[in-house]
Amino acid sequence: MKLGHLGLGLQKKMSHLILLFSLFLAPAFADGRGQKSTQNLCSNDVSHKRQKRDWIWNQLHIQEELDTPLPHHVGKITSSVRNKNAKYIIEGEFANTIFKVEETSGDVYAFERLDREKKAEYELTALIIDRTNNRSLERPSRFIIKVYDINDNAPVFVHKVFNGSVPEMSPVGTSVTKVTAVDADDPTVSGHATVTYEVTTGGEYFTIDDSGVIYTKEPNLDRETKATYEIVVQAKDAPGFSGDSSTATVIIALSDINDNSPEFKLSSFHFKVPENVSVGGEVGRVKVEDIDEPQHRNTRYSFIQGEFRDTFDIVANPYTNEGIIRPKKPLDFEAVSEYRFSIEATDPTVNLRHFKPGNPRSIASVVIEVTDVDEPPVFRRLPYEFKVRENHAEVKTLGSVHAEDPDAAKRKIRYIQRRANPNGDFVRVSNSGVIQLPKPLDREFSSSYNITVAAVEILEDGRLSDRESHAHVHVIVDDVNDNAPELVSPEEPRVCENAAPGKVIVRISAIDKDETSPRGFFRYSLATEDSNFSLIENYDNTANITVKYGQFNRELAKFHYLPVLISDNGDPDLTSTNTLLISICKCNEKGNFTFCEERAKQVGVSIQALVAIFICIFTIIVSFAVIVLLILLRRRHKKDLSGLGRSVAEIHEQLVTYDEEGGGEMDTTSYDVSVLNSVRKNGLKAEPAPSPYAQVQKPPGSIPPAAGGMEMMIEVKKDEADNDRDLLPYDTLHIYGYEGAESIAESLSSLGSGSSDSDIDYDFLNDWGPRFKMLAELYGSEPSEDFVY
Repeated sequence: MKLGHLGLGLQKKMSHLILLFSLFLAPAFADGRGQKSTQNLCSNDVSHKRQKRDWIWNQLHIQEELDTPLPHHVGKITSSVRNKNAKYIIEGEFANTIFKVEETSGDVYAFERLDREKKAEYELTALIIDRTNNRSLERPSRFIIKVYDINDNAPVFVHKVFNGSVPEMSPVGTSVTKVTAVDADDPTVSGHATVTYEVTTGGEYFTIDDSGVIYTKEPNLDRETKATYEIVVQAKDAPGFSGDSSTATVIIALSDINDNSPEFKLSSFHFKVPENVSVGGEVGRVKVEDIDEPQHRNTRYSFIQGEFRDTFDIVANPYTNEGIIRPKKPLDFEAVSEYRFSIEATDPTVNLRHFKPGNPRSIASVVIEVTDVDEPPVFRRLPYEFKVRENHAEVKTLGSVHAEDPDAAKRKIRYIQRRANPNGDFVRVSNSGVIQLPKPLDREFSSSYNITVAAVEILEDGRLSDRESHAHVHVIVDDVNDNAPELVSPEEPRVCENAAPGKVIVRISAIDKDETSPRGFFRYSLATEDSNFSLIENYDNTANITVKYGQFNRELAKFHYLPVLISDNGDPDLTSTNTLLISICKCNEKGNFTFCEERAKQVGVSIQALVAIFICIFTIIVSFAVIVLLILLRRRHKKDLSGLGRSVAEIHEQLVTYDEEGGGEMDTTSYDVSVLNSVRKNGLKAEPAPSPYAQVQKPPGSIPPAAGGMEMMIEVKKDEADNDRDLLPYDTLHIYGYEGAESIAESLSSLGSGSSDSDIDYDFLNDWGPRFKMLAELYGSEPSEDFVY
């Protein structure tokens, strides 16, 4: 520090010497210029020429932060003008504020302490004027005042906190980060802006050079031991110069590398798993600890003791690093109930340069206990396939399926058919698993038949278990040559009536529903040679129909029906007769068809369609018959009403006016009893009319003393009917129960009607509504024998 202050003192003294030297030289330089001006003036007087004037001064300088009293003398401006009224003035930046000039002498002074770091130089303009008229005596001239720098600023860091990172376990001298400090002093002055760095805290781990780059100092920085370091860096001026210093904090993080192996958290693991766990399902998880960061955890698990690699697999979970134990094949409690083995956890991606020797291997023991469950039956052979010849009536049984209870109980098994393809009762399975054929199979319907058979255990109480297993049964039907080949119908074969012999009419081919071997072929021939057509085989399962003689006669036949025989080469071979319809057409000279009769289109209708049509026709016929019957009944009903000729009221009137018994039952001359019979026999419904008995009064008369009890009873009932219309109808037992059999009206009682042998049909009473329901039941065609009046 003493040396720094001494240097600063010497610098200040040097500045003062330079300033004094400039002040001394300025007058002398001014005198010389004055003499030159005087000489020039004399010569001007002689030569009568204008003298050129000029400003006289040296460059002005001033040191920053002077501690002497204000104002500070900066320098002197001088002009060659010799005028007693001359006046110096300055203009420009900070003129007459910070800087002022003495009007007569031209001395420039600073009235404030200057700071070079704020402004290093000032540009001003010097003028000399005549103070009497303010006229310029010489043209203005610009000059610059420079501020000299002193080392008065300490370096300052651009940030208070810096961040850096370096991989752990990096070698010594690995670059971490760079810090920067700035000195505001003049960099052109040696030592004023030079910055040096030093690590004041954390120097045992890191170091820094003069450019601000931080390096590692320790080779074994372990992130797992300490992940972050916080150091302090100091920045100061170059050695030998005074000045303050500044500090900054640097936070250094160690980035992770894969330098640690995984370790099991437990020395042993125990799991229980049911024997029906699915292949690839989860049995359990073993956990390890890897202190590296997740991206550097690549644990691999392996078996080191116990031969169960073919039974289990251990796969690491990429997110949790756990080892998931999965079965590679089905477990069987009855075969193996417990598994014991040892596993090891390693990391093949560990950086071997930083591998720590002496680390123990990470090994753990695993025990897997298999628990028993009620498993469904197991089929010993899958799939099942049987073959049978088609239409083989003697074959009833194809074979059987067999399943066993894998558990110790060894229950009996029942077999049930679940699905069939194609649908239908083609293949069956019995309760004992026998595959049966209820009827011969037709290969042309389906070449194979598939069923799904379920095996279900029979419990001790006879019920079926809800757990079942399935087996697929595939029945293949071998072909038998039982179908003759059929003609493939060509597109309406036609021939010109003037066709030449040998003209090809059509090319025919055939199909066979049976299987056809690659070497199979069809044989074609005509059923008769007595025609104008011939058949030529092409030996590629096709044949050509050609004209034999030529010149067809359309007047005799416009269509020819040609029978064609087609045989296969099966065992036995089968032959079919097919009719080919050939049209005889008119043609032009070029042989083009000009006119052909249209063929009658044959429309095939399936049996189902025919049944539906017959049902519709039958329904229409029945509906029509019912409608006709109803119309006839309605017309008959109207006809009977019109034939009656009298109203019901008239019939009642005769009963009212009839007040004398007369000479016995044969006395029927007083009223027409046939009207009553017609009403009952025709089954007509009486029209409602007001009762006339309330208005008609019987003529007074005396009853003969010889009248019996019957006459008295009739009179009493008649009187009641005359005065009360709410009594029972007249056709009741109370009134006419004693009518004789010889009466023309016969008995009007309703009791004996049901047993009468009359041919009157009383079914029309059913059409009269609910009021006549009782009468309809009594007089119906099938009376109830249990009815009691």
